[in-house]
Amino acid sequence: MNARLLKPVLLGIVACYLAMGAALGQDAAGVEKLGGTLKKIKDSKSIAIGYRDASVPFSYLNAAHQPVGYSIDLCSNVVEAARSALGDDTIQVKYVPVDTLTRIPAVVDGTVDLECGTTTNTAERQKQVAFSPIIFVSGTKLLVKRSAKFSSYRDFKGRTVAVTPGSTNAAAIRSLSVKEHLDINLKVVEGNAQAFDAVEKGEADAWAGDDAVLYATAAESGRSGSFKVLDEYLSYDPYGLMFRKNDPAFDALVRSAFEDMAASRELARIYDQWFLRKLPSGRTLGIDMSPQLESIFESLGQPTE
Repeated sequence: MNARLLKPVLLGIVACYLAMGAALGQDAAGVEKLGGTLKKIKDSKSIAIGYRDASVPFSYLNAAHQPVGYSIDLCSNVVEAARSALGDDTIQVKYVPVDTLTRIPAVVDGTVDLECGTTTNTAERQKQVAFSPIIFVSGTKLLVKRSAKFSSYRDFKGRTVAVTPGSTNAAAIRSLSVKEHLDINLKVVEGNAQAFDAVEKGEADAWAGDDAVLYATAAESGRSGSFKVLDEYLSYDPYGLMFRKNDPAFDALVRSAFEDMAASRELARIYDQWFLRKLPSGRTLGIDMSPQLESIFESLGQPTE
């Protein structure tokens, strides 16, 4: 079924769940019987957004210490969809900091309703959480000092590579090291900023991270000329926004929000804003949308040019 035909179905599912109280009866107080995340949002009059503090340009803190970025803007559109579906434009956003270790547990236990960062959609993670449509296609690469003589991951036998805990990047390096007997030493650090610092200070020979984050972090440091990112992809990482699984009403709302953004070309506009235009810092990344992501957005209903 194509995106335009699918959208009314998705909206119908959301409407069905929101109207369930009227259709199946209401409690003594006359309150509609919502369930899952939408009930939590309606009852608390807030939605908890999980953000990363240093994942430029996806989710990070600006100079005013406010969460901004590509993933944050996508989540903001989902928030508006929830306000509209619940008929309450006073619903507030509560920002909750998460990292690679806390993000999934925070979604599972209800601390976070929607995680807006750089989380790869994997089959293993789908056992615990649900994902939005793919928002970015990335992959693990290695950032090194430009003065270093590295050209391939095979050059890192016995070397130290910085990674963040619980990341697909760490898993990719660990797997390669075992498979090819490289004996790579993983230096596990708290976050992206610490991984970059480890390379800069010589505490690690490389930082294994998602390619867009590597380029963006180096650019934002103002010292991008001192670093390079090796060409090899060591893993494939399709990002999605995370939310609780087994929640069909909220799943349908997220999907419908993405259909709306695609149809209006808002997905393309948000992408251009963060990857092709100037960031709040004044720097420009110049990362064109990949053919894979273009196809994904078109499958959601984005008009072809």
